[in-house]
Amino acid sequence: MTSPTPPTSRDRAFGFVEWFRPGEYERTERVLKDILGTGAGYLRTHLSWAEYLAPGGEEWFDWMIPKVASQIELLPCIHYTPPSLSRTGRSSGAPMVLKDYADFVDHMLTRYGEHFTHVELWNEPNNLLDWDWREDPDFDLFCEMVGGAAYWTRHRGFKPVLGGPCPFDPYWLNLMGERGVLSVVDAVGFHGFPGTWDSEAGSWGGWDLHLGEMRQIIDRYNRDAEIWITETGYSTWRNDELEQVRRFVSAVEQPVARTYWYSYQDIAPDVPVQEGLWFDPRHYHLGIADHAGHPKLLARLLTEGGLPRVKDVAQLSSPAIARAAEPVVITGGCGFIGSNLAESFLGQGRDVILVDNLSRPGVDQNLAWLQERHGTRVHPALVDIRDLPGLEPVLADAGAVFHLAAQTAVTTSLDQPLNDFEVNARGTINLLEAVRKAGRKAPVIFSSTNKVYGALTDLAMVETEDRYSPAEAGIRAHGVSEQRPLDFCTPYGCSKGVADQYVLDYAKSFAIPSAVLRMSCIYGPRQFGTEDQGWVAHFLIRALAGEEISLYGDGKQVRDILFIDDAVNAYRAVHRDIGRVSGRAFNLGGGAKNAVSLKSLIREMDQVTGQRAVVRHGPWRAGDQLYFVADTRLLQETTGWRAEVGWRDGVRRLHDWLVEHRFPHLHRSAAAASPRRRVAV
Repeated sequence: MTSPTPPTSRDRAFGFVEWFRPGEYERTERVLKDILGTGAGYLRTHLSWAEYLAPGGEEWFDWMIPKVASQIELLPCIHYTPPSLSRTGRSSGAPMVLKDYADFVDHMLTRYGEHFTHVELWNEPNNLLDWDWREDPDFDLFCEMVGGAAYWTRHRGFKPVLGGPCPFDPYWLNLMGERGVLSVVDAVGFHGFPGTWDSEAGSWGGWDLHLGEMRQIIDRYNRDAEIWITETGYSTWRNDELEQVRRFVSAVEQPVARTYWYSYQDIAPDVPVQEGLWFDPRHYHLGIADHAGHPKLLARLLTEGGLPRVKDVAQLSSPAIARAAEPVVITGGCGFIGSNLAESFLGQGRDVILVDNLSRPGVDQNLAWLQERHGTRVHPALVDIRDLPGLEPVLADAGAVFHLAAQTAVTTSLDQPLNDFEVNARGTINLLEAVRKAGRKAPVIFSSTNKVYGALTDLAMVETEDRYSPAEAGIRAHGVSEQRPLDFCTPYGCSKGVADQYVLDYAKSFAIPSAVLRMSCIYGPRQFGTEDQGWVAHFLIRALAGEEISLYGDGKQVRDILFIDDAVNAYRAVHRDIGRVSGRAFNLGGGAKNAVSLKSLIREMDQVTGQRAVVRHGPWRAGDQLYFVADTRLLQETTGWRAEVGWRDGVRRLHDWLVEHRFPHLHRSAAAASPRRRVAV
């Protein structure tokens, strides 16, 4: 037997369980690439007896086994009897001739043995013959079948792994030892899903208890056998992705030889599990990426920095919520606007609870920055706003709530409208209900969007060399006012618009002091801009990196951009005056004096960076406005707020912050060329 060459990986302390079904050629290659990107060292997948004998089965496994094993250490799990050979007529039944299983294992070792060193034998003994093994002497049949296969596997020079029952049962394991099975295996698998199934059934006593019991039993029969966690995971069906991170860290830190996490990708919603289609929704959310391949928090952290990155964030995600102190609560508090707003309150000695699921790359850096500056006054409550049970205790003592958490991109809403609705609409009503339940009538200030006014296609435009301007003089002079009828456009506009209206209605229906700020484009330090959101920072980041900037449309679109300091002052002003402004919506943006076309902004960036940006034009995007400038006169007249930072000055401030914090090599070069130059932060 030739042992496979172990793959190079950042960390071989964990692996994944991922079932690849016949014909999933493209998915297998894509998911395998993603798994390798996490730094995983192992992959456990099934080698189904039933599927192998089905039409096309040999061709599938002839492709899949070498493909996977050439890139990662493979553990094949040999199970699923062909129904025609089963005692029960189902694939979960034992074969009519028990030796047939060992013969099939032997055939697989001959055909594919060059691709693996270990073989897992039958992963579902609980369901083998639909018996209660403690009361049925036919349990010996299972021991005879799997023991014989394990003996022959060892004889062939391979290492057999015994699959374990779920939930764990020490009596079953001890009987396996008494029947001689443990003496002929090299590893014993443990299956457990604390927090998803085991805890609910009352069968979970903790890793220490169960693994300790396993070790004691195994040592009676085979001290050399290793313990592997061959299947563990956590379902994010309640959108608690941070809990999945914590459970993952707990699992990989256990004193076992290997840990396999179930799974990398969610099961697609149209694929039935063994019990049936949508028998239990938890089955469909066990991956660290969703069924379309979009990474959840755990996948992103592993890809960014492997286990060390995951462990760092897991340590942050233990909320210490201030009690009886009327803390300021900021949802999306680790994001760009949220962290700057939090800094303003923390700087005045207030306790601040930051509600965030850390789904946006880089925001945990903002959390670390706040904690470094303000220590124990920063209270991270890392829950998802879609998780109402998790949200309620966080808001129980809130003195004020700033609701900034959202799905923020039009493009993402078009791709995932259900998720967009759940975050923006349902998340907002979850928050409002949690505030109402708390009974403290804490003020709620909501971050809405100018997209509630629609694409503004009815506004006549005048096109000049570098911009669009409204033909109507009043709008050209002041911008679009709150008198503009609401006209939700795109799923993002709809979900934010629904939330906008709910916040205003809770002031009327339940006397919750609340107000809405319909924002234009906010920019400034601590912004991790992307192509879809935070475009001013994104343009500067791309320019400083010497990378191409994508403009959708002709670049003459006009937006009013507002520096973050002015935005924070606006939120603080509305909070200060909530008694007078409750139940009202205000536009928030840079106004007419900070209106700039995309082309004009890029020209200014060229001046600031000292290099010409590379620009590529793409097609117009759905719902894109040719022009939006916020008429902020109502906010000014009501609260006295003013935008103080001009857009050119603001762009330069953002540039200097990015150079110092995102592009330190440029900062060092600038400091060397001009030692006295001070970088604004």
